Amino acid sequence: GSRASMHISKLKFIATLLAMCSIASAASAAGSACPDAKLPVDQAQFVSIGAIEQWVTIKGARCGNPAILFLHGGPGNTMSPYADAIYGAWEKEFTLVQWDQRGAGRTYGRNPPTEDSMLTLEQMSADGIALAEYLASQLGQKKIILIGGSWGSILGVHMVKSRPDLFHAWVGVSQLVSYRDNEIASYSKVLDLARAAKDAATVAALEALGPPPWTNPRNFGVLRRATRVYEGKVSKPAPATWWVGDSDYTSAQMQKDYTDGEDYSFLQFVGFKGNGMFSRVDLPSLGLEFKVPVFMIHGAQDLVATPDVAKRYFDDLTAPAKHFVLLQDTGHDPNQALIDAELEIMRKHVRPLIR
Repeated sequence: GSRASMHISKLKFIATLLAMCSIASAASAAGSACPDAKLPVDQAQFVSIGAIEQWVTIKGARCGNPAILFLHGGPGNTMSPYADAIYGAWEKEFTLVQWDQRGAGRTYGRNPPTEDSMLTLEQMSADGIALAEYLASQLGQKKIILIGGSWGSILGVHMVKSRPDLFHAWVGVSQLVSYRDNEIASYSKVLDLARAAKDAATVAALEALGPPPWTNPRNFGVLRRATRVYEGKVSKPAPATWWVGDSDYTSAQMQKDYTDGEDYSFLQFVGFKGNGMFSRVDLPSLGLEFKVPVFMIHGAQDLVATPDVAKRYFDDLTAPAKHFVLLQDTGHDPNQALIDAELEIMRKHVRPLIR
């Protein structure tokens, strides 16, 4: 009897020890940005990512809420200065992370590129994965929600294909798919619209370029100006208040860094001879099977990432869950309808996935 009771008390002691250890490990899992899940979080700092310091902000009413990492477009169009105006209302339900990617915004200002420094999709994808790991440990969360638009939609697919274990879901906005398909579709669509409108100047400008692929980086700018004009005729613009910029980002130096970073990143994207990062983009070649749920939100009037190219890619891919949203009166750039659709996807489809 006494031997049995000793055995039981030993088992109880071991069970208590294990319980204490698991509580201790749970406590250490809650990261330094989130010592208590009920506390708000508001961090804005440079974080060491990929051997350089990169600008990251983390904001939310409860740091235990699901975290969303936003991947900005451009590649140089950082969202940090505008995030409060556009996404501030989300902070009650989600922890929001903005990141000035390598070569953009405050990260560009901190690490001015040298003559021979290049942006590569591989390096920026590795940066994004390192940031997701950092966020998971800082916030004591196993996984992050990933959302990206335009250039960010290319980067995001590379990240989730590489490390699906880090992400609850992928939300692609104005999803780009491949250099070949996207550029041809964009060029043909705008040329058709210009011809239908008897817009001789735009028709002449586009015909002078000839169809892509191109070697002159200026051609991309000519096409983009035309897409903006024609999208503007049929889509609702964003509220002007969005683009005022947070007062933390209004110094002359920061504005210069933003503009210089935008120019640098765009040239790295298209390349001096049409041989930049974009020329190598071919998402279907990464494989059509996703290990995370995939959601896409697209403007019906998008002339940069035309919806037909995105929808073909979406239809071909397999994922644990997938959903495609097409929005009327919306082009390539974000507007209120697009942001509302993003929030609805988060609430209705992504949040229920999080255990």
